[in-house]
Amino acid sequence: MAKGTPAVQALTRAKIAFTLHEYEFVATPGAIGLQAAAAMGVAPERVLKTLMAVVDDRELVVAVIAVDRELDLKALAKAAGGKRAAMADVPQAERATGYVKGGISPFGQKKRHRTFLDAAALAHPTVIVNGGRRGLQLELEPAELVRATQASVAPIVRE
Repeated sequence: MAKGTPAVQALTRAKIAFTLHEYEFVATPGAIGLQAAAAMGVAPERVLKTLMAVVDDRELVVAVIAVDRELDLKALAKAAGGKRAAMADVPQAERATGYVKGGISPFGQKKRHRTFLDAAALAHPTVIVNGGRRGLQLELEPAELVRATQASVAPIVRE
């Protein structure tokens, strides 16, 4: 089942080494990523959430940040070369990625979107991102996340 997620397939095709982590998903509104970190016994700064935002009302982009941090929309807009950014609504994010909330991965989305990784992620030897379904996470080197998503790295969280 896990082997069939588009995220796992995308990393396998790209020959990127990763480790699968499965845990029992419990819907925790506003704290899905923190719940995942706790369930896996991993520091929250190493577990990254995948957020979808709209820059200048025209471009859907991916922002990947630690689950214990908040996205700085102005910083994201600047990194994307825009003036403003807003969070995408859940149905828009789900349609664009092919994943459901709580299971959105930066890998294997229906369409490639420009991706922005928070610079703090590079401080860790490995990071953990969603594997394409609730309760499935992928651990890999941050440089491989950048390579697989062609991400731009920038400080995009609130200080």
